[in-house]
Amino acid sequence: MPRSLRVQQNCLDKAKLALIRNGFPSQRSLAEDAGFALATVSNFLTGKPVDYVTFEELCRKLALDWREIANLDFEVLSQTIDKNTKISELSDANQDTSPRYPNGSVPLGSPFYLERVPIEEQVNQEIRKPGALVRIKAPREMGKTSLLMRILDSAKRQGYRTVSLNLEQVDQVILSDLNQFLRWLCANIARQLQLEAKLDEYWDEDLGSKISCTSYVEEYLLKSIATPLVLALDEVNQIFEHPQVAKDFLPLLRSWYEEAKTLPIWQKLRLIVVHSTEIYVPLQLNQSPFNVGLPIQLNAFSKEEVQQLAQRYKLDWSDGDEARQLMDLLGGHPSLIHTAIYHLSQREITLAQLLETAPTATGIYSHHLQRHLVILQELPELARSLNSVMCNTEPVELEAILAYKLSSMGLIKQSGNKAIPSCELYRQSYVTTLVDTIG
Repeated sequence: MPRSLRVQQNCLDKAKLALIRNGFPSQRSLAEDAGFALATVSNFLTGKPVDYVTFEELCRKLALDWREIANLDFEVLSQTIDKNTKISELSDANQDTSPRYPNGSVPLGSPFYLERVPIEEQVNQEIRKPGALVRIKAPREMGKTSLLMRILDSAKRQGYRTVSLNLEQVDQVILSDLNQFLRWLCANIARQLQLEAKLDEYWDEDLGSKISCTSYVEEYLLKSIATPLVLALDEVNQIFEHPQVAKDFLPLLRSWYEEAKTLPIWQKLRLIVVHSTEIYVPLQLNQSPFNVGLPIQLNAFSKEEVQQLAQRYKLDWSDGDEARQLMDLLGGHPSLIHTAIYHLSQREITLAQLLETAPTATGIYSHHLQRHLVILQELPELARSLNSVMCNTEPVELEAILAYKLSSMGLIKQSGNKAIPSCELYRQSYVTTLVDTIG
């Protein structure tokens, strides 16, 4: 494999179309989300060389199969590359060690990623087991996607085939229909494995979509590959919003896991299910994929991890007082912590100024807070529930589905069947703004 790749000329339009289709209004927005320099994204979309890891990550962001669009005959290190291209690539490589604005997942190889010890090794060992199932749960922006990227990268280095599907990218009309959704699932797995879809050869209306899907995976997909397949399903909580589909699809995943106990072909399949909330769709215990396999819960950063991240940004926080102050405000929330430390490392703001302005419209979290507020304004019942949590000094009991949704957003922490604010930032910001939202 070459150390760098470029998009084939005949695939450039496809790549540019994928930019809009995946919700990126500009190259800059993709660059900020992926954590790359704007010049790197521009090179990618104009058919210029970028390094292999960057190429693969940008394809993942754009839901493209890198093998389909890459010019695999292209060798960046060959004698045909001109001096300016080499200088540009060296410049991009040097940027890998400098801080980038922390937005979205942390790129592979970034020095600003904190390894989840011992979780990563635990998961890597688990997916080596035949028929394994791993369940990763955490609210949004807690590092699930960054962890998943590293798990899949490790699997690739083991020689496994990998497929990663994000259910947030599925049209609602597809998610609401079991047959359409299972066909979408099969077609996308085949696409990432570089296989023809051949759906109609295995789909049988008389047998139904679940048996057709199972037959497709067993008789076509798993038999077409020689190595284990790691299938990662991200944001599975999206299916919870469609209870009738969830009641059929989730037991289907469980049945695949059970098949591996008796059928060697199913032992090739290793499932990773990633979700933001507890499941709130009622399932029988023996049909749920959420009570089997290896459960992984991603927690907030500890004070020691905050200090470690600050050190990587070359901040001298050896006495721990600065880390404690950030923890008091942010509760160890990985994304919020990372954003704060980035701004402090750029000398744009002092810690005292950050702590004072953080909950306000002029603080560094204004966009983050406003994004949540827009959702709450559209869902007044959710806003009222959050307001009751923010205004009380004691834990508040909430309706289960509302609690799950607020927990998924990362705004509350659940303690038994009661809820408390997930951090002081949200309490300070929303205790006043929610009053106008709920009238």
